[in-house]
Amino acid sequence: MKKIFLYGEDGFAEEAERIVSRGIEDSSRVAPAVSEIMAAVKKDGDEALLSYTATFDKVNLTVETLKVSADELKASYNMIPASDREALELSAKRIRVFHEKQLDRSWITEEAEGVILGQRVTPLDAVGLYVPGGKASYPSTVLMNAIPAKVAGVGRLAMVSPTPGGVVNHHVQAAAYIAGVDELYRVGGAQAVAALAFGTESIAPVDKIVGPGNIYVATAKQLVYGRVDIDMIAGPSEIFIVSDGSGNPSHIAADLLSQAEHDELATCVLATTDGAFAEAVALEVEAQLLEIDRGGIARKSWEERGAIFLMEDLGSVCDLANNFASEHLELAVENPFEVLTMIRHAGAIFLGHNTPEALGDYAAGPNHVLPTAGTARFNSPLGVEDFIKRSSLISFSREALEKIGGPVAHIARMEGLDAHARAVEMRLAPRKGESEE
Repeated sequence: MKKIFLYGEDGFAEEAERIVSRGIEDSSRVAPAVSEIMAAVKKDGDEALLSYTATFDKVNLTVETLKVSADELKASYNMIPASDREALELSAKRIRVFHEKQLDRSWITEEAEGVILGQRVTPLDAVGLYVPGGKASYPSTVLMNAIPAKVAGVGRLAMVSPTPGGVVNHHVQAAAYIAGVDELYRVGGAQAVAALAFGTESIAPVDKIVGPGNIYVATAKQLVYGRVDIDMIAGPSEIFIVSDGSGNPSHIAADLLSQAEHDELATCVLATTDGAFAEAVALEVEAQLLEIDRGGIARKSWEERGAIFLMEDLGSVCDLANNFASEHLELAVENPFEVLTMIRHAGAIFLGHNTPEALGDYAAGPNHVLPTAGTARFNSPLGVEDFIKRSSLISFSREALEKIGGPVAHIARMEGLDAHARAVEMRLAPRKGESEE
């Protein structure tokens, strides 16, 4: 299968369009089943939640065993190897320090005499965090979602994570302990999303739901949006690497496969100005596919959604990168900060040969919850701002109202809203004991 596409040759434009136009998985095939599950949980609460958990996760929970106790979380933390705890603690510290820099502040100002304006920033009262369960689950997901919420000051952080077959992932529970998760429930799937959104007898409803999941979870999040807020609808993982032919081809191949091993639907792209480098990377990918544990998954991703584009210059490479608007963008070039000026759209940007994307997944500090499927054109990484809300503050004295009340009433009547105008004019009418000037 051809993997290197030369700019201007037959097949280049078609392959570039195919890669750029990848999208989020169509949810229509699962929407009816998800809607049925959610309606049942909304109606029957814990009874439906526990019934679906028994059916899908093959574990029989009761109201008493639904919640993971604080002692269990601490026990999981103590159970994992010390080296694992140290690595998770380091990651948590770096994530916390980075996100503390994102904190927004309330402010208030006196614009003119008698006019006070401002903005009040307050955290969300309650947030739900979905974390996939079982063996293929990730403690980094807990840290990246929970720590910004805690930094923002969220009052209650309720996490759901299934335990298929009763299998507990102690690293996930240890991460919840480190991050300060307030509540953890042993449920997952669309039924867990419904429980967070609508509430049950045992799980109080939340204001926002964040965290990754399969197509059923993503569809459930779409369906409850409006009743609660959600972070984003995430598609498969993706990476776009900009190269000028400098650096080590084996490193670039490893970076491509670091995303390919996530998912058979992951997209992995290299765009370079150096033909020999492109050939070397292609050979390295094939060699490394034989060495990695998840080689089967990575191979399917690479064969079906991987490509190497050979371009005329870095300007055209960056144009393609901007069209792709990648979740992860590596600038594997000699002068990455110069090339950065040509980049407009990316979730996270990794600059230079010593900054592999894998750093961002775990311990660099910035969030690894990133926009996919081209949504980096208008969306941003998860951050503290996702867990706060802003209220405008407005205070006018009588004298200040008199200065702009006339124009306000004029605009109101211009729009045909007489009651709006009267609400202002009644306040401007002479007060008792006053004479009209």
